[in-house]
Amino acid sequence: MDITLKQRFDSIIFDLDGTLWDSTAGVAFAWQSAKEEVDYVKYDITAEQVAGIAGMAYDAIYDSLFPELNTEQREAFKLICAKKELDTLAIRGGVLYPNLLTTIGALASEYKLFIVSNCQSGYIEVFLDFYDLREYFTGFQSYGTKGQPKAENIKDIVSEYELKSPVYVGDTQGDYESSRKAGVPFIFAAYGFGYVPKGSIAKIDSLLDLVEIL
Repeated sequence: MDITLKQRFDSIIFDLDGTLWDSTAGVAFAWQSAKEEVDYVKYDITAEQVAGIAGMAYDAIYDSLFPELNTEQREAFKLICAKKELDTLAIRGGVLYPNLLTTIGALASEYKLFIVSNCQSGYIEVFLDFYDLREYFTGFQSYGTKGQPKAENIKDIVSEYELKSPVYVGDTQGDYESSRKAGVPFIFAAYGFGYVPKGSIAKIDSLLDLVEIL
């Protein structure tokens, strides 16, 4: 790559889905299993649908995918899905993007690493524990932690850990908008689920690109 950002940052904050792993197959399996336990969800749930809502706040996902449900049904189904999702991923994991373990190991020797995701509480922990990655990450925060927008969660990480020059790595326009609102530069992971046409300080086509540019 012809860009270098070396020695510009003291920390890297990662999105999770579409940036570090792809869990869509496992999540779709879990939600489909939840569907079989109720009589008010009429449509099957596919990995393509799950990929399509990547990056959305956890509560908003159910509003988007199941608009026909009333509030009581939607909340009940969300609780069933949430448990099955964590249980499923704790057993089968997801699909790591190529060279993730090598990349994280290399970056952790130079930077403080964090994860901020719009997922439910417990989801990041499943990812870290399944792949034994806790030692590499200084901290993390999810939508489920406080129920607040990603931009606020990024700000919380920056404030709590007194970060002076962080950078955020994500794969969707929503990730970019959140990092912009938090005042954190953004690197676009072009191999993920989304598209960010402008505003990023760099684009990466693989995780290993981070080692090269950072």
